[in-house]
Amino acid sequence: MIDLATQTIAFLAIAAFIAGFVDSIAGGGGLITVPALLIAGFSPVEALGTNKLQGLFGSGSATITYAAKGHVDLRRQLPSAFMSCLGSIAGALLATVLPGKLLSLVLPFILVAIALYFALKPNMNDVDRHERMSPFLFGLVIVPAIGFYDGVFGPGAGSFFMLAFVTLLGYGVLKATAHTKLLNFASNIGAFIAFAFVGVISWKVGIVMGVAQFLGARLGAHMAIRNGAKLIKPLLVVTCIALAVKLLMDPTHPLRVMIGA
Repeated sequence: MIDLATQTIAFLAIAAFIAGFVDSIAGGGGLITVPALLIAGFSPVEALGTNKLQGLFGSGSATITYAAKGHVDLRRQLPSAFMSCLGSIAGALLATVLPGKLLSLVLPFILVAIALYFALKPNMNDVDRHERMSPFLFGLVIVPAIGFYDGVFGPGAGSFFMLAFVTLLGYGVLKATAHTKLLNFASNIGAFIAFAFVGVISWKVGIVMGVAQFLGARLGAHMAIRNGAKLIKPLLVVTCIALAVKLLMDPTHPLRVMIGA
């Protein structure tokens, strides 16, 4: 393990707390924690692996909070959670087979489209609407596909779950957020298993950050429950835009490489 100074541990814990707060409401916590781990000196693969460990605490905390308030029925959603976990394991293990550069190229534009959808669509509130897909088919096809994406690439998975719940199952924004955190938790478990198997997790740092993220996620989930779509919508839009900008600002992003070339 890297010999980190106390102030660096404190920096990572603060980053994890903020990430847990944001992630429990709108997703995108990795936008904060992965760069923080890289700044602390971890290699990219160690940062991803450790991020999945600490992310378990945050997504688990948010899931428990939403379930305790009756916004998600854990027992009924277990099959979907299982499919999300399986998809994530497959994605993490088969990452080298996928065209990662293509995903990097198109993802910022997809995130901007999601942000515009939530920002501009009228009557986007906490009221459930007509479903366009059966829950069975949704759990069989859509959930493992997004879980697979979360395992192989990661950024924006929560936004994809949110969009799917709202557009395909007709969930209100708060209900969609609650169910998103459960499936995010399951996909985090899957990716965590894969990263642990190849031994790229810093356990001590991940647990310290996990405790901080647990607390941040608990606070964020309570605020989301209290404020509903009024808080979730703008934060989701801002998070999607911020993630898109961050990806495009990366010097290694395929679009910047092509323009530079």
